[in-house]
Amino acid sequence: MKPAIIVVDMLKDNLKESSRNPFVQEGGAIIPNLQRLLKESRKRGFPIVFACDSFLKDDFIFKGRMKVHSLRGTKGAEVVDDLKPGPTDISLPKRRFSAFFKTNLDQTLRVLDVDTIIVTGITTEVCVLMTVMDGLSHDFSVILLEDCSASRSKEFHQGCLNLYRDFALYPLLRIMNLEEFLKEI
Repeated sequence: MKPAIIVVDMLKDNLKESSRNPFVQEGGAIIPNLQRLLKESRKRGFPIVFACDSFLKDDFIFKGRMKVHSLRGTKGAEVVDDLKPGPTDISLPKRRFSAFFKTNLDQTLRVLDVDTIIVTGITTEVCVLMTVMDGLSHDFSVILLEDCSASRSKEFHQGCLNLYRDFALYPLLRIMNLEEFLKEI
């Protein structure tokens, strides 16, 4: 296995304190596990990609119920300080949900000779899952780390994961926890 770590949308706007932000508690709770994953991955020389929402003010997706956030060039579109990218990490701005959609992620991973992506971050049922599925569609094996990803509630997170635990593409798609992954590598 030649893995790369993909951290999806762990951004200041997505995790800022607000009475209306459901991601603060759940997203904040995975930060210690992500810190441990990043430390181990850097030690082993695994590529790390921070896939970051980077929207325009009048972006199409804001025509729905989604509030304007993570605008390109603002502090809110930056990775939270607790997970600050290192000098060799890759920051990948994305305009839509999947880290693969209209980005150079596929080409970057191929140049790095990656065959497996380890997907983490928020939101499990949207951006994380879309990245997982597009990773499979680009012929990468995928590991979704359940205790390094989160949703707006534990129920949404677990409900999504449960749909894919016994998925027909096993072992191309596996769901595991951080401890299991670290033992395997």
